[in-house]
Amino acid sequence: MKNAEDLRRALRAIDHKSYPAYKSTRGDYQFPRYTLSIDHVQGDPFAAPSRVSVHISGKTAAFPAFLYDTYEKRVALQDYLLRQFARAIAPYSFRAKGSGKSGLLGISRCGQEILERTACVLNASDGSLIINMEIGFPANGRTIASQELIRILFDFLPGCVEKSLLYRSLDPKACANVARLCEDQQAIRAALKEKGLTAFIADGSILPRETGVSDLPMKHAVPFISPESLRITLDLPNRGPVSGMGIPLGVTLIVGGGFHGKSTLLQALERGVYNHIAGDGREYVITDESAVKIRSEDGRSIRRTDISMFINDLPNGKNTAAFTTEDASGSTSQAANVVEAMEAGTSLLLIDEDTSATNFMVRDELMQRLIHRDMEPITPFIDRVRELYEAHGISTILVAGSSGAYFHVADTILQMDRYVPKDITALAKQEAAAFPISVTSLPTALLPSFKRCPTPSPEFRGDRIKLKSLGRDGVSINRETIDLRYVEQLRDREQSAALGYAMVCAQQHLMDGRHTLSQIVAELEAMLDEKGLESLCGGHSGVPFLARPRTQELFACFNRYRGLQL
Repeated sequence: MKNAEDLRRALRAIDHKSYPAYKSTRGDYQFPRYTLSIDHVQGDPFAAPSRVSVHISGKTAAFPAFLYDTYEKRVALQDYLLRQFARAIAPYSFRAKGSGKSGLLGISRCGQEILERTACVLNASDGSLIINMEIGFPANGRTIASQELIRILFDFLPGCVEKSLLYRSLDPKACANVARLCEDQQAIRAALKEKGLTAFIADGSILPRETGVSDLPMKHAVPFISPESLRITLDLPNRGPVSGMGIPLGVTLIVGGGFHGKSTLLQALERGVYNHIAGDGREYVITDESAVKIRSEDGRSIRRTDISMFINDLPNGKNTAAFTTEDASGSTSQAANVVEAMEAGTSLLLIDEDTSATNFMVRDELMQRLIHRDMEPITPFIDRVRELYEAHGISTILVAGSSGAYFHVADTILQMDRYVPKDITALAKQEAAAFPISVTSLPTALLPSFKRCPTPSPEFRGDRIKLKSLGRDGVSINRETIDLRYVEQLRDREQSAALGYAMVCAQQHLMDGRHTLSQIVAELEAMLDEKGLESLCGGHSGVPFLARPRTQELFACFNRYRGLQL
């Protein structure tokens, strides 16, 4: 292996040459405390930045094993180190001058959720550490300015690595607190299953966000306080006793006036499938990790999905046991979303009336009298919500602001009053008795068929596949856009990018027309568990910035791909 001085000499030798000469520097170079790998060199200073990785041995990084002895703690430590490194390099970005992206120092931008990312990878077996980052190799016009790159690689980067990625340079207490918080969060997740809960929200949590476009906690927000009837106390391994609201299994209804915090509570619950960083305000808001936010999606693609549990006997005679459309209505899209969530293994549905199709959710008594059930192909969700729980073990948390019909079928009813929840179950049931609804006895629906066996699309043959991330909104594969705007629990553009790579990987290696979609997703998950996110992009020079999506989002991406061959 070459050493740092070899790199310095090589850079001096190409100074003022044409930009492509930078490609001669690709390779590994041993620095005093780490190995620097130049993995991919950009084509010109205006192209996507070069990919560089820093490799630190376990002995040099020297993080105690107790900080990463479980998968969750390892991900939390990686997240912490990544944030530390991002802060360290930020003052040096563009300090080296030049054209285009010259001097850029880039790394993943972490949000409030703690996600597994390719930007920082800690090896569980030996404690070694890899940081994948971007550097804009400097140039004047398209002429190499290698003295500026020498400043980056020899003056800026070593200090950033020393300051943020070595245990001896970090605050041991802060590192330990990351592990302790993770242990407490995982203890709450375990308690949900033991105590028959769908979610837990600690007293004192800050649920409102700063603005509609900021995920930071709102200053001077009303802290969360549990109603006494739902308050439980959990004894956490590090923090000790923590009290808060436990939402039981079954059907939970959240009601209240406009702007009183109904949707804010639901949003905190949908984000609670992820662990959050200290200071977020939702560190101890923990939701069943299989929970899926359900909404209507007019215009989405549906491929051979069995929605007969909710929709039957269409006037056009279309088969709803293998329903296909390129332009779904509000009701058919929401029905498909529920069934696909079942296929993805959810135990909890999260629904907001504001983003639902009204005719899918409920039919009032007057409408039922005028339009007989035999003339209505839609079985509304209200007629199946109890069956979903009692027959399939799938709970529902529903926000409603205008219809009281769900009072009759809910197990728990919460009223949000100026961001404070009140348990009004008994009162609501008493009032609902004065407004009886017509309930039609329905036979239990057959479990939807999930025997969909995709085959690879012809456009995925060969190696020339054009993959482009569209941010949080979706991914484009060979000019086919997969719209993920309404998959609301996707929290990061790097998760969307990972979904794109997963689609390509599955099409090229896993789809054969014999394995079901569930089996294909299970194989992808096993590969990610064993080999990490990097396994999705084998053969690419330089590891792209990816973050791991949940199983539920893998299913959602496959189900929204219009080119899926079934």
